Amino acid sequence: MPLVRIDLETGRTDDELRLLADVVQECMLDVFAAPPRDRYQVITEHPPGRIILEDTGLGLERTAQQVVVHVFQQGRTTEQKQALYAALAERLEERCGLRPEDLLVSVAEVGRDDWSFGMGRAQFLTGEL
Repeated sequence: MPLVRIDLETGRTDDELRLLADVVQECMLDVFAAPPRDRYQVITEHPPGRIILEDTGLGLERTAQQVVVHVFQQGRTTEQKQALYAALAERLEERCGLRPEDLLVSVAEVGRDDWSFGMGRAQFLTGEL
């Protein structure tokens, strides 16, 4: 059950945002083997200048089209995480025109007790999931 946060500057159309979210979801299904209908995404648009991504000495030149994808998940291997980074960069460039230099991805590991899908219960712990 990945929970995905997508942060970007304002200015994209609703169709562009939906396509970006759809491509990210395809990667969750294909690379992270998320179950169908296991889609949890939050898209947050920020005013210009509110996302600051420096290059950490890598020589990256970013544009105002920069996107941050943060994935909260459990149980994925290092290989799956690396495959996700590559798939996101490739597919978002191909389908959305997002330059790989403008993509920052972070994957965080969370435990089974770190989720509640509603009703005030931890469904992974109660056996509901």
